[in-house]
Amino acid sequence: MFITFEGPEGAGKSSALAVIAERLRSQGREVVTTREPGAGDFGKNIRQILLHGEDLDPKAELLLFLADRANHVSSIVRPALKSGAIVLCDRYADSTVVYQAHGRGLDEEFARVGNSFATGGLTPDLTILFDLDPHVGLSRLESKDRMDGQSIEFHLKVRAGFLYEARLNPMRWRLVDASQSQEAVLEECWEIITPHIQSNI
Repeated sequence: MFITFEGPEGAGKSSALAVIAERLRSQGREVVTTREPGAGDFGKNIRQILLHGEDLDPKAELLLFLADRANHVSSIVRPALKSGAIVLCDRYADSTVVYQAHGRGLDEEFARVGNSFATGGLTPDLTILFDLDPHVGLSRLESKDRMDGQSIEFHLKVRAGFLYEARLNPMRWRLVDASQSQEAVLEECWEIITPHIQSNI
């Protein structure tokens, strides 16, 4: 079972993922948590460039995300799925379409084809979208990386891009109102995930 957590900055997806993982483990399930960019030694180096390095040409940025994803899928995600684990991933291919195509204005079809090539066609079984007004999300951040520091116009495009992608594939995407309390968000995520996990036993 492959579940991805997506959403704009400050939406709380990383914190929710960690709690959900522990709940699943407490039930005796094997769970692998991972993220993009930044999984594994290769990913950590790419993450440093993407989030904490100098400004990049948008095309170079896109290609670095794809390189990270190709390595991430082959070295972490596919082996974990093959072993029977539930994989919870903080960001995946949808973020590239949203940030680099919808946000940066790069070619959307190229981003989708690039994702397919990098992942070998691996698509999540379920994607949870933590939807939040960017003004609210950015105000929650104690510190900002290179992506967080983009203009509010960019972040508004990102939110709109996520909502657009969710409408394209309602069978895979589930939307959570991330402006709720942390407890309410967690319970809503749990209610979404539980039937999917049970149906894949």
